[in-house]
Amino acid sequence: MLSVLPFPDIDPALFTVTLFGMEFSLRWYALAYIGGLLIGWWLVARLMRRPALWGGTPPMEPKRTEDLLTWMVLGVVLGGRAGFVLFYQWEYYSQNPGAILAVWEGGMSFHGGMLGVLLGIVGFSLVNRLPMVRIGDAIAAVTPVGLFLGRLANFINGELWGRPTDLPWGVVFPGPAAQTCPDLAEICARHPSQLYEAGLEGLLLGLVILWGVSRRGWLQAPGRVTGVFLLGYGLARTFVEGFRQADAQFITEDNPLGHVLQLGEFGLTMGQVLSLPMVAVGLLVLLASRRRR
Repeated sequence: MLSVLPFPDIDPALFTVTLFGMEFSLRWYALAYIGGLLIGWWLVARLMRRPALWGGTPPMEPKRTEDLLTWMVLGVVLGGRAGFVLFYQWEYYSQNPGAILAVWEGGMSFHGGMLGVLLGIVGFSLVNRLPMVRIGDAIAAVTPVGLFLGRLANFINGELWGRPTDLPWGVVFPGPAAQTCPDLAEICARHPSQLYEAGLEGLLLGLVILWGVSRRGWLQAPGRVTGVFLLGYGLARTFVEGFRQADAQFITEDNPLGHVLQLGEFGLTMGQVLSLPMVAVGLLVLLASRRRR
């Protein structure tokens, strides 16, 4: 008998209310976005109140973090949606442009959101005449919190599940994931890849950055935290993609692993194609930060 873990019976909606005959729900996924942004805002404000961490004067006054939050919300939402449309579902949305605005139906991309946040940092810094790299370091330092909450919400929603596995911690997800695995005779258990990502991209990376900021003075070297974040996330996401079920639109009979780039016998998923450049950029930023310190 295959040893598996049952999927926890957690309603994706925290609560639902009915107003004027219409139902409105607060879903865990939306709460993860809200919580990640608000906690990140609070942490950035705390960083700005700690001159010693910066080796002198922080890059901005704590009260300015309220304006920064507005830029970050726009960057996350607009960038995340645009990234999903362009990177994952362009064929569908190019034929149904009206559906692009239907964000309540789901569909966000981390890589798109990251590019949106990057543009937000550039815009905020230019408008307020603030040091762009140091503002980026502050955002990078708190981003793992949002990643951790977001991946937990993915797990609760039963989405972005992993590939089939016979390991004892395999989870039987509901819905489409519950189909019989082709290589297993019994019920289909899958890697809880959302939890792998929460642990690596969120918890572990966050602890490494916390240690570097509090114990090693990383904020005193402009770009150091940003470089560590890009490198750490890129490596973690590239690794977990090996356990994560590829997006359905990339899977065919001849391409069961959903590779979008084939390099001889080796292939890369869309997540890896988008994450590996982050590793290269992270290394370059880290090298540059050594000269700035």
